[in-house]
Amino acid sequence: MPARTAARRTVRAAAATAVVAAVAGTALMPLSAYAAPSDGTGVLKVTMADPDPSGPLKRGGAAETFELTVTNTSDKAAVFHPQLIGTPSGPSPLQKDDVTFKVVAADGQPTTSFIEQKDGGWQGTFHAAGKPAGDGYEVPANRTLTWKVTIGLGANYPTNLGDFKLDVLPSPELAKDGTASHTLKTDSVFKAGKLNTWFDGFGACQGSTAPDCLELNVKYLADGDGAFHTPLATRLELKAAGFGTPDFQVRAQVGGTWQDVKSDSVAFDLPVISEGFGAASGERTTRLQVKLVPKTKLTMAAQIELKANVAFTKGNPKVIAAATGKIELAPATSSSPSPSPTTSASPSPSASTTASASASPSASASTTAAAGGTTSTTTTGSGTLANTGANSHTGLYSALAAALVATGGAAVWLGARRRKAVSGSQA
Repeated sequence: MPARTAARRTVRAAAATAVVAAVAGTALMPLSAYAAPSDGTGVLKVTMADPDPSGPLKRGGAAETFELTVTNTSDKAAVFHPQLIGTPSGPSPLQKDDVTFKVVAADGQPTTSFIEQKDGGWQGTFHAAGKPAGDGYEVPANRTLTWKVTIGLGANYPTNLGDFKLDVLPSPELAKDGTASHTLKTDSVFKAGKLNTWFDGFGACQGSTAPDCLELNVKYLADGDGAFHTPLATRLELKAAGFGTPDFQVRAQVGGTWQDVKSDSVAFDLPVISEGFGAASGERTTRLQVKLVPKTKLTMAAQIELKANVAFTKGNPKVIAAATGKIELAPATSSSPSPSPTTSASPSPSASTTASASASPSASASTTAAAGGTTSTTTTGSGTLANTGANSHTGLYSALAAALVATGGAAVWLGARRRKAVSGSQA
């Protein structure tokens, strides 16, 4: 199987898995919900002692250990479900093996600890060995329980991530001031950055003036220190409001040649950005053609909403950056010429991507993002293009969940999982 095809199948399966997890989350209660006292008032308080050793963490180096203590301030026993949330500074979402995590009970009782990824985040959880995680720990009245928590950085902890913050997840079982946190320092001075992405360069398709086809760019620019240690995939969603789901054809310019972009019932998978993309890579451009297929359901001109979500090709499916925009397409008339399927008139060594170290987002693109958070951009075009509405910072889950609920998402997810299982067995 070609590497690019495998990468696209992986990101489709990862995105579908993320969506189903998000949809399921509306029905499933988090573990902490089981710990809510009957009167609704939390009585537990968590504290964290200083780590030992206290020096900065190194990638693949020695870990730090600290004591985590929970105190029951009431005269009745209460249940504690420990959950620790890890948040790094920088744009890369964490993979499970980027941070090591181990917990040992101070009284010697066996403990099971493991790492989860909920809503695209890193979460360390532990419970009594041999018991279901949902049982939690019973904390006797006016007593304390203590564990030794050991945290370290994996050898592949991304270079575009810095300090790692660890928080006790707030829950109904904890008192109002019952949470605690630690910020674990890394061994280098670090400038946290973000990944920006936006649309620009709207125009008629090469060799055609037909109203059913437009060209545009998807731009990428990273800032801050370090680089992404995993390839990046982009999912392009197209939607014509009020016209159902018309059929589209999307082509990308790769090496000077227009190539069809594969799609499923949710989105199109654009060319993958290789690992190592960072500020030093400069600005990257992917040139696209968006066209209505001949048998489209549209019968008149319509506004087409564009949304590009960028995430890892494998592992953590959290959206790193997102861009939104609008274009206008209409069914072609019989006299309208079709876009040329040939190569660009002036191809470059890599026509689908261009780099400029001094490049910056287009003046027509409005970017809103906090360092280390999801980046969303909106674009305003000209001519037949409509003004772009504002985009929220909604993650990959809510965006794709809505699409899947509307189009039978469970079937899409199951199909992706089966394809992934088959490809895994043939590998």
